[in-house]
Amino acid sequence: MKRKILASGSVFSLIILGSAVLNSCSKANETALQQSGGITCDTVNMKYQADVLPILTAECYSCHSSQTYLSSGSNLNLEDFGILKSEADNGDLLNAIKHTGNVTPMPLNLPQLSDCEINTITDWINNGSKNN
Repeated sequence: MKRKILASGSVFSLIILGSAVLNSCSKANETALQQSGGITCDTVNMKYQADVLPILTAECYSCHSSQTYLSSGSNLNLEDFGILKSEADNGDLLNAIKHTGNVTPMPLNLPQLSDCEINTITDWINNGSKNN
């Protein structure tokens, strides 16, 4: 009788442990860990739509979208892919987000983007800054 209780208790423990492991591997938890410095972010084969566009939307479009670039005085519409690609290809986009070179550091008057965000954009540029 004790054997059955112990075996079912072990199975129950494994189910709980497995559930905890699976729940801890969500994208939200990964992002939180990245932001806290807990893990290194994977930035291989970054795509524009899935990886770069969300960064631009969250971090750049308040001043550099088709709706805001003129009123913000930035004169740079990063929502226009042709302009974005030109800035990526000529090095100005990376220099701005890395706070290097002869361009204004971006985001303006704010801290640099996270290493993960910069590495995401860098990988996308290194792979041809494609509209994918």
